[in-house]
Amino acid sequence: MGSTYVFRLLETAVVGFIGGYLFSIIHLPLPWMLGSLTFVMVWQGLMKRKSYWPGSIKNSGLIILGIYFGLYFSKETFLTVGPYFLPYLISTFLLILFSILLSSVVTRWINVDKITSAFGSIPGGITEMVIASEALNAKSSFVLIFQTVRLLTVLFLVPSTITYIFNERSYSSYEWSTATVFSFGNWNLLWFVIPVVMGILFRNKLPAGTVIIPLIITALMNISMINLSILPSFLLILAQVAVGIGLGKNISFSDLRLGGKYCFVYFGVSLALIFVSFGLGGLLAHFTTLNLSTAILSIAPGGLIEMVLTASIIGGDPAIVSALQLTRILVIVMFVPSVLKWYFKKTEIQNAA
Repeated sequence: MGSTYVFRLLETAVVGFIGGYLFSIIHLPLPWMLGSLTFVMVWQGLMKRKSYWPGSIKNSGLIILGIYFGLYFSKETFLTVGPYFLPYLISTFLLILFSILLSSVVTRWINVDKITSAFGSIPGGITEMVIASEALNAKSSFVLIFQTVRLLTVLFLVPSTITYIFNERSYSSYEWSTATVFSFGNWNLLWFVIPVVMGILFRNKLPAGTVIIPLIITALMNISMINLSILPSFLLILAQVAVGIGLGKNISFSDLRLGGKYCFVYFGVSLALIFVSFGLGGLLAHFTTLNLSTAILSIAPGGLIEMVLTASIIGGDPAIVSALQLTRILVIVMFVPSVLKWYFKKTEIQNAA
């Protein structure tokens, strides 16, 4: 690595840490992730500089967060999730259906085709939605922009709103033990080599595999006879900064300007999705034994990492949120693109006839 890249790497890290630190001082939600994301994104836009942040660093952060989330799981968690599975699938289906219908309606007033609009609105993985949209000749650049708008809207509004509503800050037993009991001399830390290696080797085998595979491996280890260590709190901060910088680096002002006035339309679509998800979360809590904060964060349209971290802050159940958000991601990424491809191709054939 040349000296230029080293300087840009250090510059990017400093900007990200400054953002995270300032956000933490003013007590914004998810400060280390959203602060670093915001500062790196704005730094690039205002200074006309391209940040340098290798994917390996972001992936390291994702692996650490996956392990952290996996430590919340216990045998009781798997037994508890079962009764919520069917109601949650129904809620997820309704949210997806609403996003498709709303994305179709807005195309009546803007010059965006229905295929591009649908793939740009569904609360799924950005990369997966862009790739799937290309197969149907949609405007993949617009899909990327609209999905970015959705992601930013969810990241900045949902944690803030939920934290404000459920403002009785409550620390889980895991967070408390992380702050008081961690010891570097704990040999049980070596067990984490397994989820780290598995996360690296099989990261491309599942959607969001870099975080999901370590999460699953750690959860399975945690419910076994293995005595896992806790993680130091500073490592969680480093992981959030690494992921936040990685997200912010990929968001440019030029991309947002490319979408022009349509960004405001899809900002409105994102707001509507958030509002509906809150309502569905309320229904999920009403018809099950889930508490309201956990139910809302489980159905919120996007960001497994952000929703689980928020749950850990406000006293929700991070393990339940992890399990249900993971279910939503898998359903959307594995089934929705195929269903949409089938539907739009069928529509094209009917229109041609």
